[in-house]
Amino acid sequence: MTRKKIVLTIAGSDSGAGAGVQSDLKTFHNIGVYGVTVITAITSQNTKGVQSSFEVPAAVIKSQLTSLFNDFKIKFAKTGMLSSAKVIESMYPGLKKQKGLKLVIDPVLSSKNGFEMLDRNGIKALIKKLIPLSYLITPNIYEAEILSGLKIQTFEEMELAAFIIHKLGARNVLIKGGHINDEFGLPKGTDLLYSNKIFSLFPANYIAAKHTHGIGCALSAAITANLAIGKNLEASIIEAKAYVQNKLQEAEKLGRGINPVEQ
Repeated sequence: MTRKKIVLTIAGSDSGAGAGVQSDLKTFHNIGVYGVTVITAITSQNTKGVQSSFEVPAAVIKSQLTSLFNDFKIKFAKTGMLSSAKVIESMYPGLKKQKGLKLVIDPVLSSKNGFEMLDRNGIKALIKKLIPLSYLITPNIYEAEILSGLKIQTFEEMELAAFIIHKLGARNVLIKGGHINDEFGLPKGTDLLYSNKIFSLFPANYIAAKHTHGIGCALSAAITANLAIGKNLEASIIEAKAYVQNKLQEAEKLGRGINPVEQ
């Protein structure tokens, strides 16, 4: 009997269950891995956006992480909302100790309605502490601009940003192309991977859907889950993109705003 793989998500709680740990757990379940969680913040959130956030105390975050690593065999993990430098610093020693851990970072900086999900000092801590531990980081164009310090308006700048983020310590960098424009010369939704000194493109059948809440969470969670069940990085990305595209087509209207992709 094959033992079910255990995958950790370190992220915020979304009361509307469209993003964060709730979305990650749905994705993990659908792909066939067992999800465990470290909750970094509790948000008041619905399809209209994030209204407020309560950061979990650093000692509690550290305790959650210790509890899990003391019991479960965890070789794959992902992060989402990290909230602040305190949160990152509380988890850093525990993650660093886990030899062979493949960490996927979804650098959630703000919500769709502009609510800050990681403050300025938190971004500095992310760059200094967590990115050097990462196997893969999955920024969108805006997040890649913040992390690289580069304004991205062309495909060549997209490549340069990926290279700069790799130099920060990320082993592999996947810049998501949901926000690229015609000037890039690429179909919208095309993602760019920098891995092993090679750039690769992952095209998509772009779906102009309204139900996109939590799409970044679902993609990064699906990549992590696919890695956990033994797929290589490229296959994990391809299958994760197909998974998200299917979810976009299946998503239904639940609330009054931008509805969850992962239902």
